[in-house]
Amino acid sequence: MQALQLFGDRDLRLTEVEPPPPPGPGEVQVRVRAVGLNFIDVWGFRGMAFAKRKLPLTVGAEAAGEIACIGEGVEGLKPGDPVALYGAMTCGQCRACREGRDNLCEDVSGVMGFHIDGFARELVNMPARLVVKVPESVDFVQAACAGIAFGTVQHMLFDNARLEPGETILVHAGGSGIGTAAIKMAKAIGCTVFTTVGDDAKGEKARALGADHVINYREERFEGEVRRLTKRKGVDVVFEHVGAETWNGSLLCLKRGGRLVTCGSTSGVSATINLMQLFQQQYRITGSFGCRLANIRESLAKMAEGITPVVDTVLPLADFATGLERLESRKVFGKILVTL
Repeated sequence: MQALQLFGDRDLRLTEVEPPPPPGPGEVQVRVRAVGLNFIDVWGFRGMAFAKRKLPLTVGAEAAGEIACIGEGVEGLKPGDPVALYGAMTCGQCRACREGRDNLCEDVSGVMGFHIDGFARELVNMPARLVVKVPESVDFVQAACAGIAFGTVQHMLFDNARLEPGETILVHAGGSGIGTAAIKMAKAIGCTVFTTVGDDAKGEKARALGADHVINYREERFEGEVRRLTKRKGVDVVFEHVGAETWNGSLLCLKRGGRLVTCGSTSGVSATINLMQLFQQQYRITGSFGCRLANIRESLAKMAEGITPVVDTVLPLADFATGLERLESRKVFGKILVTL
């Protein structure tokens, strides 16, 4: 079967590999139909963590497909069922996994497509507990955004930030895959949304999604604009995933007692913090990584209700590297996906 494998720094090749064996007890075999691209794919493409990985490595951390066959003891799934796939191989035995919090697994084997072979291949065997059935009205391209993009946002906004209807929120990088999802999810519950973008064209698209206030960070200091627009009060929540470049400005955007939730560091991993500001303003800062399995189910339910992913580009599997380069350039609005 075909698989897209990473052989070295920016060296992706479409290769022929042996198909997986029949699924074992408790496993399903999935025919992959669509793979979502994310910044973790870009980091892997650049050569991050090669020393900890065995190459060649099949890429792809986020995907959807259909059940090809099932192993002994699998219930609730049958051949032909569309499914979204969880993006890490978790143990299923530790307390976190038993409670459905796989993103806190104590013995995780790794993130698919980054530490261990991922989803950019025709067939993959998965534990049945790590696949989530997709509603009929959600297509494969949409479902392929559930495992990381929508699941991550669902976990950040509602598990961690505890976003409430009517609150104010600043969403950074409103044109990104998770930024567009965050705007749509926040607007769906009646929040006032501020967002940052890198150009006016993205700004118009963000407004079309429902963003109330759009700030071109290349032309204006976003923290100054947020404070001006909120009459110096600040926002209830900051959705942060840019990192070092925006960190301190993000804190300045928070109202007293505000919540910042972060899942990324695309502009750098190190930042300073004013501890007096932190405790005097009583900020609540939460790190967020991945999502719970329940977040994928919640995300798919939202898609079925009409809160669908914003798709920038859909490419064939052979053009995965082109998609990564487009993502790396940040000339993107929404998600880039490949189909098999």
